[in-house]
Amino acid sequence: MPEEKIEKLETPTPADTKNIAVKKRRVKGSNRLARWFREMRSELNKVVWPTPKQIVNNTFVALTVMTCAAVLIWVLDLIAGEIFVAIIRYVPRLIQGW
Repeated sequence: MPEEKIEKLETPTPADTKNIAVKKRRVKGSNRLARWFREMRSELNKVVWPTPKQIVNNTFVALTVMTCAAVLIWVLDLIAGEIFVAIIRYVPRLIQGW
């Protein structure tokens, strides 16, 4: 009977298994990142970008709305301030009248 050579299989050390796991994670992570960029670019190609005329129009509308809101808040603040000043002036007279 011929002698069979039995090869001893080397068992990986803990350091080897860690290196293998790190390499696998790097490959897996880089594939995810590459896929994410591909999908992002694909989605950006589907976007309908506004024309320069639409951008100017939308900017004008936004600035107009913000200006109107600012003026409204300013006027309401003035009114509220005058009401509080009137209350502060009236309360001492009211207390003295008792």
